[in-house]
Amino acid sequence: MARVRTGVRVVGAVLAAVLGASLVGCSSTGGKRAEERAKEAQAGRPAVSTPRWTFAMVTHAGDGDTFWDIVQKGAKEAAAKDNINFVYAHDDQAQQQAQFVQNAIDQKVDGIVVSLAKPEALKDVIAKAVKAGIPVITVNSGSAQSAEYGALTHIGQDEQIAGEAVGSELSKRGRKKAVCVLHEQGNVGHEQRCAGAKNAFGRSGGVMENLYVEGTNMPSVQAAIQAKLQADPSVDAIVTLGAPFAPTAIKAKDAAGSKAEVDTFDLNESVARDLKSGALGFAVDQQPYLQGYEAIDLLWLYRYNADVLGGGRPVLTGPQIVTADEAGKLEEFIKRGSR
Repeated sequence: MARVRTGVRVVGAVLAAVLGASLVGCSSTGGKRAEERAKEAQAGRPAVSTPRWTFAMVTHAGDGDTFWDIVQKGAKEAAAKDNINFVYAHDDQAQQQAQFVQNAIDQKVDGIVVSLAKPEALKDVIAKAVKAGIPVITVNSGSAQSAEYGALTHIGQDEQIAGEAVGSELSKRGRKKAVCVLHEQGNVGHEQRCAGAKNAFGRSGGVMENLYVEGTNMPSVQAAIQAKLQADPSVDAIVTLGAPFAPTAIKAKDAAGSKAEVDTFDLNESVARDLKSGALGFAVDQQPYLQGYEAIDLLWLYRYNADVLGGGRPVLTGPQIVTADEAGKLEEFIKRGSR
């Protein structure tokens, strides 16, 4: 059944309209102490006296993806601090994502943040941005292509390294056979996660298989995982690549009567609860708030002072293995939507 997608034209129109708008904001003296600047930012007032530049962020987020809500929260809070007019657009279809980047170029924004889940589809439009003199920072996905495409830097976790951390953790837990659930076919970051996990897990004799599912259809995801567990009782670990899929994998495991451990990438309130209760074994945090915050802050630093971080290498925000103990410590931040 074809997926019904709504709101794309509306989002595009809103992006163009917001990019063309000029919002008035007040500035501080720029000489305040760090804690005073933090209070200004929390109140939604800028803590700097630089011009009100416009930065656009365009991601491959699907509707309702809580991970990207956290990225956006970080970006908005950095924008408030830095006196930035922040605009955001997203679509899980690469062609539409490219169109949003083109819209930003047409509106002559002062900086662009973009995720590269499907890099080839965005290569040409990023080249247009760079040629137009618009600084670009890539975030979350596409670290291997970032420098090649002309971006200043990439902010996120190295997906291969993150995957290897998962494989190593599975080995420490004595697991023998795992399934890596990929919910978005063609996403290079997801493929790298599973490949890294398979490599590290394999070094201790573990076996990992990929399971491709239709991520936009949760009942279908549950059915696919349940069928795999019923067909192969030797599977003792399920790894999902996003927090929204972890509860679904738990339901599938219970329905199949399996004792497999469920582990996941990324955090949200549900994952924190399931870690504390033991329903989940561990989660991999790549600090999405930091990805959004640093992307905007680094664009501001580049516009203000020509600063670039990374030295030609990605600025890593993960991975961090989170277990029940760590989930308790992070619960306050998870509830407020910043972890």
